[in-house]
Amino acid sequence: MKKIYYLKSCSTCIRIIKTLELPSDVVFQDIKGEQITAEQLEELHKLSGSYEALFSKRAQRYKALGLKDQNLTEEDFKNYILEHYTFLSRPVLVYNDQIFIGNSAKTVEAAKKAIHEG
Repeated sequence: MKKIYYLKSCSTCIRIIKTLELPSDVVFQDIKGEQITAEQLEELHKLSGSYEALFSKRAQRYKALGLKDQNLTEEDFKNYILEHYTFLSRPVLVYNDQIFIGNSAKTVEAAKKAIHEG
């Protein structure tokens, strides 16, 4: 599978997509316009190993709901991601059987390497 979950209104996502120079066979999913499904999240979970790895602790709702002061479980992370798109750390790129989560320079470089060497 070659797919990127992103937010088209997010300038960071757009910048990263341009940087990655994604091949034409990568499927784009704007998570605001097309919400992530439970099945899709399950696939991401299998690749990442945890829902927490997919969860954005920088989302404004995370602070607004006081979640940082709670002891969240894997099930909580899963449910929050399914409840509101802003809880998915983005972008998430699935390239063949590898997953790249978030916008750190290290993650972007690893994704770029996988795309252009794969």
